[in-house]
Amino acid sequence: MDPKIAKADEEVQKLISKKRNKSVEDRRVGSEIFDKQTLETLYKLANQGYINVLNGAISTGKEANVLKAVKKDDSFVAVKLYRIATSDFKKMQYYIQGDPRFNIKSNNKRQLINNWVNKEFRNLSRLYEAKVNVPKPIIALNNSLLLEFIGDSEGNPAQIVKNQKPENVDEFFNDLLIELNKFINDANLIHGDLSTFNILNKDNYPLIIDVSQSVVRDHPIADELLIRDIKNIYHEFKKLGSSFSLDTIKNKLDIDLDID
Repeated sequence: MDPKIAKADEEVQKLISKKRNKSVEDRRVGSEIFDKQTLETLYKLANQGYINVLNGAISTGKEANVLKAVKKDDSFVAVKLYRIATSDFKKMQYYIQGDPRFNIKSNNKRQLINNWVNKEFRNLSRLYEAKVNVPKPIIALNNSLLLEFIGDSEGNPAQIVKNQKPENVDEFFNDLLIELNKFINDANLIHGDLSTFNILNKDNYPLIIDVSQSVVRDHPIADELLIRDIKNIYHEFKKLGSSFSLDTIKNKLDIDLDID
């Protein structure tokens, strides 16, 4: 095995569990992350100069893990790896069907994952071009997505709002609504799963992440998702101390929907 991939496998095995002694469950999850195709994909990315070695975990989830990688010039990138074994394929099909950019007829799980990764890459590219504050997409390959690393120069990742409350909640929320306005009205996309779990607090300014499920504005379920997004952030930021009303949010987003 290529030493870079061997090193990657070794690093992830260390990162899966914070306990000294791995359980059977820990080893199972590790094998789900680094199956043969994922290792081969990482080898290709390393061979093409996109990564040199994996260097830590940024976040772990049911469907994907985000890892930090170091390039040869010692700069950082984020590597998002989707897992075949634990992904919610019904959910993926729900968000992809009705999107005119995709014509997915196969029920092959690996193919669906690859299309899901491509969907997130295309959504990020569209948002980035619209100057929405999102991570810059680098490349999508199979079940792997490379993104701009969001953090400091020492490699410490920015925290989600859920874990790091903004210093000034209303100011931060207002900045978030400015970004969402561009998201909705310039990029013509709806996030679809917006919450304080997928908004980063980067130097007290919001950066939106996790846009794989995001749909185009004329998608059949777009309004339903938009209403859900608005309700989510309204309630979550209210708990943090925001004074914004639903009407204020709607006005700042320049939308006309019945939200109660």
